[in-house]
Amino acid sequence: MARIELKNIGKRYGPVEVLRDINLQIEDGEFIVLVGPSGCGKSTLLRMIAGLEPITTGDFFIDGERMNDVRPRDRDIAMVFQSYALYPHMNVERNMGFSMEIRKEPVDEKEQRVAKAAKTLGLKPLMERLPRALSGGQRQRVAMGRAIIRDPRAFLFDEPLSNLDAALRVDMRLEIARLHQRLGSTMVYVTHDQVEALTLADRIVVLDGGDIQQVGSPLDLYERPANKFVAQFIGSPTMNVVPVVGETHGVKLFTGTSIPLPGIANCQQAKELGIRPEHIDLLDVGSGDLNATAELVEHLGSDTNLYVKVKDLGQLMVRKHGNISAKPGDRFGLRIQPHNAHLFTAEGTALPQTMAKAA
Repeated sequence: MARIELKNIGKRYGPVEVLRDINLQIEDGEFIVLVGPSGCGKSTLLRMIAGLEPITTGDFFIDGERMNDVRPRDRDIAMVFQSYALYPHMNVERNMGFSMEIRKEPVDEKEQRVAKAAKTLGLKPLMERLPRALSGGQRQRVAMGRAIIRDPRAFLFDEPLSNLDAALRVDMRLEIARLHQRLGSTMVYVTHDQVEALTLADRIVVLDGGDIQQVGSPLDLYERPANKFVAQFIGSPTMNVVPVVGETHGVKLFTGTSIPLPGIANCQQAKELGIRPEHIDLLDVGSGDLNATAELVEHLGSDTNLYVKVKDLGQLMVRKHGNISAKPGDRFGLRIQPHNAHLFTAEGTALPQTMAKAA
């Protein structure tokens, strides 16, 4: 395992600044996920850790040793890419062990490591197959097995599930989670899929525009986002955000409705209110804080998503557990759960919560 430390890391391509002042400590055995929109710098940061991109400014350490100028092969880090990059003419067994083969390591040791990795990943029945005879998920497991047999200090994953269909992505998420539990290795995982981030990570690092926006556990980021960007990026469906006027102990919506929010400090500074779709109660029309008309209803079986229109406020999304009876044109009352509301300043900064959220 490895302890990874990034101090004031920056990256430039000529005049273009891609990353700036990145400070992050990754503990032994921790599973860290880097998320953010396309172009935010997450893959570049991963490649800098691997040594595939030079560091422009700052220092990078593994177990206290400065690694800025250490060659990728000498960092003892294994990387799994979005592309499987398997040798098409080699079977599974040889693909997994080829790195040891070219280093002329003992055959017995290679066979033992390959067999152990194959057992860990459920590949033993497939050892004689060529890559063309494997499914996408099986190929990705072979790529992970190739990394495992190196017994590295840390694993780096660069969007490894992007080429898989939805069902395979779920299966492979479970494989990676189990792999981390079995090996206990330090893992850094890049994805644009925040569902992967929420289900895999010990901690999530949210990047945007070359800066770290927030670092924390999945639950911390979901319940206590540092700003509007994190609030809307983490969570699916995305958070509803509406303009408000700040009051002493709450906010006033543009419909004229005042909503008391005793659990949030400095409400007078609020310019926007955020509320997740599952934190809006659906009531009879005339009840609650707002009246709304359903425009679109998505019956998903386990949940129902309602896109509703509120006069003078616009469209909101409401999510209810289970399959409820609703159709476009139906009218409802809405109640915003005050203990689950978020307030943001004009700059997008979240106003601090002064009490714990209700269960």
